[in-house]
Amino acid sequence: MIYPFLPVFSRGLGVNLTQMSQAIALRSASGALGPFLGSIGDLRGRRAGMLLGLLLFIAGCALVLFIPTFPAFVAALILNLLGYFTFNPAMQAFLGDRVPYQQRGRALALPELGWSLSLILGMPVVALLIGRQGWQAPFAVLGLLGGVAFLFLAAWLPRSESTHNDQVGMWRTFRLVLTSAPALAGMLMGVASATSNELVNVIFGAWLETSFGVKIAALGVAAVVIGFAELSGELGSVGLVDRIGKGRAVAGALILNSLAALALPFLGSSLNGALVGLFFFYLTFEFSVVCSIPLITEILPQARATLMACTVAVISLGRALGDLLSPWLFSLQPDLPGASGFLLVCGMAVLFNLVALWALSAVLQRLKVKAVE
Repeated sequence: MIYPFLPVFSRGLGVNLTQMSQAIALRSASGALGPFLGSIGDLRGRRAGMLLGLLLFIAGCALVLFIPTFPAFVAALILNLLGYFTFNPAMQAFLGDRVPYQQRGRALALPELGWSLSLILGMPVVALLIGRQGWQAPFAVLGLLGGVAFLFLAAWLPRSESTHNDQVGMWRTFRLVLTSAPALAGMLMGVASATSNELVNVIFGAWLETSFGVKIAALGVAAVVIGFAELSGELGSVGLVDRIGKGRAVAGALILNSLAALALPFLGSSLNGALVGLFFFYLTFEFSVVCSIPLITEILPQARATLMACTVAVISLGRALGDLLSPWLFSLQPDLPGASGFLLVCGMAVLFNLVALWALSAVLQRLKVKAVE
């Protein structure tokens, strides 16, 4: 919710957009701590990792409510992100421990629906809350929902769970990840795919404005289109990933995503064409991401949570790389029409997808037939 409502939070806190962007950059940088927190799911158990993640999230929301200052807001952003980095790997490892690999794709795809539904359903609710109660109101509701989730999971999750390496220290767990060729290839696949997506993600709004002179309302329509594209990709992965095989699903999605990226500048001859292109670009990206999760959970079962946390951390680095590259590439062709000026960005996105495909092949070669199933 931070991105679409950035001006609202800026006014509420009495700071400018530059200061807010610096706060977001600091939040992203804190993602470097993700692997250390994510490894708690391996060292202390999946239940402990999930509950600690929710506590960090609740603490961030409470901080904004009780100390509505800019430093507290920055700290809250960091706590919320670290809560995600702690909760999500433990949750994915929990499902990976209990669901057979042949059915794991669907089990891990269902929680990913939260991404698209939060955009489609959550953002209108956030707008309503801010309009009626002020900029702090969403944090109160989110903190309350986090508390409900904490109580539910504390009561439902098994208290005594065996992990693969209860006695293995943190550094030995990291060594397992960093010396595993398939694990490194899986992380490379994630960072390359994320960079490819972020290249388009950062600049598509400027491309639409340059090409068609669209206003805020049209950009809002584009955001909803992307939300439904992500939802379609997630639902598609629920039904297909276990049927066609995780490896084949990721490879096919990366290829289709590359074709969608190449088509975007040419579909941009009309606004409707551009929206159709963006829909398929985000659909195929989301499908590839969700299908890759069960694949990565099988690479290193004895350090599942740590590997998932490291993967999320390098994906953040990939997005940061895309953030830096995309505006620079777009500015290299200032004299060309909007669609043509977008071609370099999309071409670079395809190159990063090719790197992801190469890394995927390395994972599949090491895991043999099992990873393709």
